[in-house]
Amino acid sequence: MAKYQYGINGPFSGKVGAVVGCTWKGIPYMRSLPKKRTGKVSEAEKVNRNKFAMAQEWLKPLTPFLRVGFKGYTERVEGFLAAKSYLLKNAILIDEGQLTIDPEKMLVSFGSLLGPENAEISFQEDDTIKFIWKACPAHHVNAQDQTLLLIYCREANESVYQTHGAFRKNGIDELQIPANFKNKHLLIYMAFVSANRLNQSNSIFLGNIYWG
Repeated sequence: MAKYQYGINGPFSGKVGAVVGCTWKGIPYMRSLPKKRTGKVSEAEKVNRNKFAMAQEWLKPLTPFLRVGFKGYTERVEGFLAAKSYLLKNAILIDEGQLTIDPEKMLVSFGSLLGPENAEISFQEDDTIKFIWKACPAHHVNAQDQTLLLIYCREANESVYQTHGAFRKNGIDELQIPANFKNKHLLIYMAFVSANRLNQSNSIFLGNIYWG
């Protein structure tokens, strides 16, 4: 049953005949009901479906981080959907019919904020990863930006992250490595988010590293 929300001429939600009324981010729209398919699925369509499925599976463990990293990607798309769009356009590769995702080409944060400069990582004896970068003076306009740190273990299908990390002016931060990441490869990313949480930098890829 359709429901009128803004008067007789306003948008509706629900189904009326072959039309469905929906709302996304406060924007009402209508779409037709899907038609039952009778033809065969083409090879190109199969590839596209596999791309979408692979992107969905790869990004799922990063969902909370992506809400911050891809905030404000466009006026209507952000977070997980924005990251998925970026991955499909830039980081998914096809080689002799095989699909792969290149983590070095993928961003987990996107924006116009100044990114980390001269960033490096090192493993510590207490099972943490130390992040260091070029610090800025305390009076610098970006001094209060905070780190966005991400460790993604594909083999465990899990990630650990920090979205309210150290200030840019500090030049150092760290992130604890979970015990179940031992003897596995880790994808490591870093970015910054502004003090007002309204902008982010593009992330930088700091390596695909085996933690033994």
